[in-house]
Amino acid sequence: MHKPTLLLLHGALGSPSTLQPLAERLQEDFAIKTFAFAGHGGGEVRPGTFTLPHFGAEVLAFLREHETEPAHVFGYSMGGYAALLAACQEPARFASITTLGTKLDWSVESAATETRFLDPEKMLAKVPAFAEQLRQRHAPTDWAAVVRATAALMQAAGANPPLTATALAGIPVPVQVLVGDADHTAGSEVGAAMAAQLPKGSYEVLAATAHPLERVDLDMLSLKIREFALRTG
Repeated sequence: MHKPTLLLLHGALGSPSTLQPLAERLQEDFAIKTFAFAGHGGGEVRPGTFTLPHFGAEVLAFLREHETEPAHVFGYSMGGYAALLAACQEPARFASITTLGTKLDWSVESAATETRFLDPEKMLAKVPAFAEQLRQRHAPTDWAAVVRATAALMQAAGANPPLTATALAGIPVPVQVLVGDADHTAGSEVGAAMAAQLPKGSYEVLAATAHPLERVDLDMLSLKIREFALRTG
């Protein structure tokens, strides 16, 4: 039986390995595919490729190379942003998009808030176990370089947001925007208003859900992804 493709896109500081528990819950219904964005999961960190527009271009390049039919996509946080950027350019490549914890309302102020913790020295002092996770996840690349590049990416997004309300209004793809009720990164009235610009969009606040993927109820999330994709595709 032919299974539709579901491309899973990881978030900032992540890698495909962080999506494996979710992939296992969806593999019966979909042909699961994923890849690491430039500079993640051991890839070389280069300023020219460690940007949101480049990550969007990587999504398109992957779909062009590997898919002949429109694909379903799930993007966590930054991965959802990259998927929406890609859909702005070539919407016909997408059957549906589900995002979770994707911050749509970037500004200079919000970027400053998000990046104040992205300091390798502070992370080593305050969250050494997480720093060790990052070291293992991105080896042999220096995890600190990934953290600094992520901070620079967010600052660039704040200064000049790649996705605007007008751009979202031009995406004719079914998009399910999921945000946790305890997600202080992605959840905001401005973000909800931007999501409302999507012509075929839906916006849902998930109960008892924070931003970190490891704290999300994956059974609930996989059900949301599955039902939306199969209903739209």
